[in-house]
Amino acid sequence: MQSPVDPLSDVLASLNVRTGSLSGLEAWGSWALRFGVHEHIKIGAVLDGSCWLSADGAEPVRLEAGDCFLLAARESFVFSGDLDTPYRSGEEVYRTSDSRVVRIGEPPGTTDQERTLIVGSSVHFLDATVALLLDGLPPLVPILVGTPQAKAIQPLLGVFLDEVSAVRLGTCVMSGRLTEILFIQALRAVVAGAGAPDGTALPGWLGALRDPRIGRALLLMHQQAGRPWTVAALGAQVGMSRASFAARFKELVGLPPLVYLQRWRILAAGRELRRGERTVASVAAEWGYSSETAFSTAFKRVTGISPAHYRGAPFEAVAARLDGWPSVPFRVPADVDERTGSSDA
Repeated sequence: MQSPVDPLSDVLASLNVRTGSLSGLEAWGSWALRFGVHEHIKIGAVLDGSCWLSADGAEPVRLEAGDCFLLAARESFVFSGDLDTPYRSGEEVYRTSDSRVVRIGEPPGTTDQERTLIVGSSVHFLDATVALLLDGLPPLVPILVGTPQAKAIQPLLGVFLDEVSAVRLGTCVMSGRLTEILFIQALRAVVAGAGAPDGTALPGWLGALRDPRIGRALLLMHQQAGRPWTVAALGAQVGMSRASFAARFKELVGLPPLVYLQRWRILAAGRELRRGERTVASVAAEWGYSSETAFSTAFKRVTGISPAHYRGAPFEAVAARLDGWPSVPFRVPADVDERTGSSDA
């Protein structure tokens, strides 16, 4: 029996990402490290002690042992043991360390200060379209002990500690899998409302999943991506007029419905192309394109390179489309008529 499709699982299954190696920070006494803007998502957990974490100059969040966190790309951030200590360059501290666990502050046995142990890794998007779908991530998502999302992670924290403490057979694979699990739980937390100030709705695609009608429309678009949808047909499926649906969808997702559908089709088609087992024409037909030419035109508009080029070098799509990310201007393609809702997308 085929598993049911939901938009989050669908996108996660299509992720073309690279995860970084696990690293740790062990600190005592007064300490503070600032890290500059980064091009990837950072994910991690506090395994012992406590610390403060602030992202992009926002109010700091107190994290205790067992709490996890996600830091969105393109954000600077500060870890600290207290709020009064001047910070040092985190990049410089890590660059000069020869250990996977960086140690700062007074060594054990010489201080009664609290020990803090943080472990973390990174998620690098290798597909520009996925990065755009996740553009609505808040700068910092704390996943606090006691929440449903944190409960699923707690049994793994000991494994995180084991993996960062020593290099073993299969360490790279284990490190990647642990990072992926933590990343998925963080996205679930975002959809559940974590990271939203004062309980307000999160912007972007992830926040839209919480809206009963727009979330339902996204589900339909993922379940039946090859169907020749119109804006009116999607609106009717969720009990909304064409105009109301189009306005609400764009307000929450940040894209007109058919532009989103085109981007999703291209992302899913790219997954098929990377496997290298099918012709471009067969992939185009599966995802609702009337011809290989129409598919190639749409594919190049979204990724910056042709389908054939993407099959051999998918990473080049990142360089072609992430210049200026995440504030990429979303325009309505020439082949999408937002007035009539028709498209050869």
